[in-house]
Amino acid sequence: MTAPVLCNAAARHLFLTRHGLHDRPSGAGTGADLKAVVDHLGFVQLDSVNTFARAHDLILWSRRQQYRPKALQNLLHRDRQLFEHWTHDAAIIPMQSFAHWRLRFARDEARLASRWQDQRRDDFHSKIDSVLRRISDQGACTSGQVGEGESRGSGGWWDWHPSKTALEYLWRSGQISVLRRDGFTKVYDLTERVIPAEHLNRRHHPDETIDWCCAGALDRLGFATSGELAAFWDHITPAEAKSWCAAALAEGRVIEIDVEGVDGKMRRSYAWPDVMDTLPPAPVPRVRILSPFDPALRDRKRAERIFGFSYRIEIFVPASQRKYGYYVFPVMEGDRMIGRIDMKRDAGVLAVRAFWPEPGIRMGAGRVAALRKELERAAVFGGCDDIAFAEDWIQ
Repeated sequence: MTAPVLCNAAARHLFLTRHGLHDRPSGAGTGADLKAVVDHLGFVQLDSVNTFARAHDLILWSRRQQYRPKALQNLLHRDRQLFEHWTHDAAIIPMQSFAHWRLRFARDEARLASRWQDQRRDDFHSKIDSVLRRISDQGACTSGQVGEGESRGSGGWWDWHPSKTALEYLWRSGQISVLRRDGFTKVYDLTERVIPAEHLNRRHHPDETIDWCCAGALDRLGFATSGELAAFWDHITPAEAKSWCAAALAEGRVIEIDVEGVDGKMRRSYAWPDVMDTLPPAPVPRVRILSPFDPALRDRKRAERIFGFSYRIEIFVPASQRKYGYYVFPVMEGDRMIGRIDMKRDAGVLAVRAFWPEPGIRMGAGRVAALRKELERAAVFGGCDDIAFAEDWIQ
């Protein structure tokens, strides 16, 4: 069956518009303006690495360069317009989405109970009631304040002490919530003491949540396969997304289109019926430094298919085997990925070690000047007083 064709350039323009990278990064970056950015994206991933700025802060700064981290903390902890939970990773999510997370809570409760029991967590179940009682009676706590006297490992979840495992289980199952973070340490309290009543008491049928997940993902992706819809929130199963797509197609809610990759290959995808009538123009030709976890690049395969940009985090790669660096930042210009940069905040100085242009990208005087200007803006955001460039920093 012949389907409308979305050429690669149009696909990039649409995708970047849906990800808030089409217009200039102006705006207050506080209050309602910042909340609108998070709503538009659906969620913002959290990450602890802080060589220059934490992932969530850089994601928001890339779209609102007046943004400062305090504004997000106000929305999250003071105003309770956002909450913290899990998508494909820890994330900040609009509070109005909370009721749809109940499906996730129920599924995680069943999955994690089985998983951790199988991983020799024979006593973690016995800790659940005691940890919950401790929070109920004594108030909010961190993982370090539960499980006194229990052995504590230094690894991942498989190495947690039993009370820490119980605490994580209670959070993932929705019984407790993140009240705030001290530094980057989560402080938990009972969910009913964290989530506003209007959201706490709302309920949705699972079918409503599946529809919300698929429609919301398609809104934010612009076009997608059923697998990409399922993976967006990492909230529903591929089979549920596939079934939704089939029903939506039969009802005329969505259409099929062929999306051209950067290599010219077509990929059959779903889109809203008016997609070809509302295509945006090219983005502003602005150079932007992005987080490695930016929503536009989170799906590495999709980014490579649309932009021809292959990215890999090398934090866990031995230094001698790294192609680029410990934590390098993707760099975009307009609708093209033009390279990646190794930079670090060091004692009040933004140390720029290297920039690697993508194949076919020529670093002429104008492009270098635009990149330097973005680095100057980044230095201000990062609280740096100066920028230090390594010799021959452009590779």
